[in-house]
Amino acid sequence: MSTRGKPSKQPLRAQFVKSDPNYLGCKNAACQKRSASGACQVQTCGATLTFHVINFRTDVEFVFFSGGFQTPCVLKRSGVLRFANPAKPLHGHLSSTDSTATSMRITWVSGDGRPQQVQYAGGRSAASVATTFTQKDMCSVPVLPSPAKDFGWHDPGYIHSAVMTGLQPSQSYDYRYGSDSVGWSDTTKFRTPPAAGSDEVSFVIYGDMGKAPLDPSVEHYIQPGSISVTNAVAKEMQTGKVDSIFHIGDISYATGFLVEWDFFLHLITPLASQVSYMTAIGNHERDYAGSRSVYVTPDSGGECGVAYESYFPMPAVGKDKPWYSIEQGSVHFIVMSTEHQWSEKSEQYNWMDEDLSSVDRSRTPWVIFIGHRPMYSSIQSILPSVDPNFVASVEPLLLNNMVDLVFFGHVHNYERTCAVYQGKCKSMPKKDANGIDTYDNSNYTAPVHAIVGAGGFSLDGFSSINRKSWSVSRVSEFGYARVHATRTDVLVQFVSSSTMEIQDQFRIVKGGR
Repeated sequence: MSTRGKPSKQPLRAQFVKSDPNYLGCKNAACQKRSASGACQVQTCGATLTFHVINFRTDVEFVFFSGGFQTPCVLKRSGVLRFANPAKPLHGHLSSTDSTATSMRITWVSGDGRPQQVQYAGGRSAASVATTFTQKDMCSVPVLPSPAKDFGWHDPGYIHSAVMTGLQPSQSYDYRYGSDSVGWSDTTKFRTPPAAGSDEVSFVIYGDMGKAPLDPSVEHYIQPGSISVTNAVAKEMQTGKVDSIFHIGDISYATGFLVEWDFFLHLITPLASQVSYMTAIGNHERDYAGSRSVYVTPDSGGECGVAYESYFPMPAVGKDKPWYSIEQGSVHFIVMSTEHQWSEKSEQYNWMDEDLSSVDRSRTPWVIFIGHRPMYSSIQSILPSVDPNFVASVEPLLLNNMVDLVFFGHVHNYERTCAVYQGKCKSMPKKDANGIDTYDNSNYTAPVHAIVGAGGFSLDGFSSINRKSWSVSRVSEFGYARVHATRTDVLVQFVSSSTMEIQDQFRIVKGGR
């Protein structure tokens, strides 16, 4: 399958005809030419393939070719197929704007840039602001041309965003978005998170999700666990106990193939349309040579944070400064960018220092620190997962400000530490009456770190050799963390997406402050 309009130089997605067993056995044989005697001179075999196609606003062709991807030879192509309504409003996803939980941002995609509306709460409405980005906004360097600037480019249409105000915390509302001229979305129900200072909050957190085709297609970059994780989180949300979701870096893995953002947004819509979907930036959103990232890798495919910030407007400090803090219930969340400068006295470092030192622990007794690249991981690889300079710069901020819990992704598994600082266990958990590992932060010693990068990308296994003393629990399964925080207790459970069974759990407790 390929696109027309502003075409790529590669198929968007492709399937092998041999996937249909009837084709190899020629069970659908048909004679195309017969001799005078009636004998068949030209026989063909047929196959049936099914493609999952979403409305990405561009004309589509189906192409039958041989020779593989490197030397394709077109044998037959369909006529041009057009979507009935390329301007249709799609893929609405929510995010929090502040800690009061009295407003929520809704962001969606459309092929039309004129202002649209969100209608909500039985008669209220808010106008959208439409933004977009162009091929010129993508980055590239002569020695390493990027797909985003070349064959991976796809016009994103328009990204609409509107803020629903006058809401109440922990309440449910109906909404729809669009306009009479382009059409309206289905009516959806969402719930606001609890306000800062309230007694409890429940959230789901994972990293490194991406997307996978909902058909047997081959794509350039597939995250095989993404479908099982989104399905499991959708079931989790049916319980009514999920106030928000945190996706902490490596969001879509579009990596310069821009149309894949549409497929990713389609995948998460059942989740992100119902509760606040908060994100952190990762290497596959930001990093590229010449982009001023801390790490000079081609991981973003030339997107350099532009697509990410367009699709996921967070309450950030500013453009290309995607760090922020927000409070829900009893928790102060601080979300940083590991891809932007974090060294001492940098702008982000100074912001983290100020934010952490200003937390009112009587209102939010728990502080949870979130980023993409970890400070602790057992995985050893050619490209190190842990940057010692990052640890040396930022870890003292965590200890000095008594951060309770740290979540990172980047490494594609789950791992939990003791209460650790500078590679040494400052305290170990003890079993409670239910056999759950419990850290007592009434006498604070150091943060507990958890890697939750098992959201979809192919898993990283663990070696049994030289296990680090600070590594308490390790799981190499696709899944997510389910977290419930009261004023005196935080319960974290890592859930396998294939079975929805708890593979690890721990508590952090302390007296009220």
